[in-house]
Amino acid sequence: MRNKIPCTAERLSLLDPPMIQAVVDRNAFHIGNQYLSENRVRIVEADDAQISSAVIGNSGLYEQTIRLKEGHLISKCSCALPEEPMCRHCIAVLLEYHRWAQPRNGQQKKTKPSPTQQPTQAPPNRDSAPAPNPAPTTDLKLGEVMAFIEWVQPALKALERGHPLPDSPKVSGDLGPCIQHFRNLDERRRESEELRANLESDMRDREAYVGRLTQQLQASLEEIKTTQASAQQLQQELNACKEILIKVSEVASEVGGYGSQLKSVAGEVMSKGSQLDKLAQSFREVSTTLKTLAKPSANS
Repeated sequence: MRNKIPCTAERLSLLDPPMIQAVVDRNAFHIGNQYLSENRVRIVEADDAQISSAVIGNSGLYEQTIRLKEGHLISKCSCALPEEPMCRHCIAVLLEYHRWAQPRNGQQKKTKPSPTQQPTQAPPNRDSAPAPNPAPTTDLKLGEVMAFIEWVQPALKALERGHPLPDSPKVSGDLGPCIQHFRNLDERRRESEELRANLESDMRDREAYVGRLTQQLQASLEEIKTTQASAQQLQQELNACKEILIKVSEVASEVGGYGSQLKSVAGEVMSKGSQLDKLAQSFREVSTTLKTLAKPSANS
């Protein structure tokens, strides 16, 4: 996500929390400030014109690039949050950079005497000789310089190998900031190692989560295959039942046809039975007549 905001500040370190809060979403500022308090921000490289950083968000690690260009504050983050005009991760980076830049700015500030406090100087006397320029003073001592030179080499090796810095010698003057610079480098190295450890831990957690999801997906695929096989078997049984129903329907229609035929045959049988009854009655009458005719002949 990339945003562009008009900005009148000449340096990124001049963007203090109230200025940032005045132009961003209130909820995004609150979450960015929370990220700052939880030490989730890691500044990789920064100056008053551009910042490269990384922020550990709730869903992973996001990278940011913030810079001042042609009167605009341009921020770019790898997240996909719709927060306008700046996401919470970039807000946290600006807050961290302001806090990180304050000690340096405090060292660089110099108090200027007000006009009322400036010492009055007497007009120069043209007849007097010009005062000689004072010799430059230095706080460096030969012993401190030699001790610093002896300390630099093992300090550089310690930084290269990722080991703690050796105990620094007690120096004064301009050598103090040099030693402090080494300490700052060592602190940045520890922060980078901590960030790498956090990233590796997050990566392991994500790999374990992906592994669990993969297992669940495989189990779901197996269940889907089993369900598909059961559905195919049920479909086959349903087709067989349909075929049986069709045959039963055909048999029922045939039985219906046979029933009508049986009814007609029964009717014919009944009609022939009545005829047979009449014929039997006729036979009985004939038999009776014959018996009657046979009796007189017997008497004669």
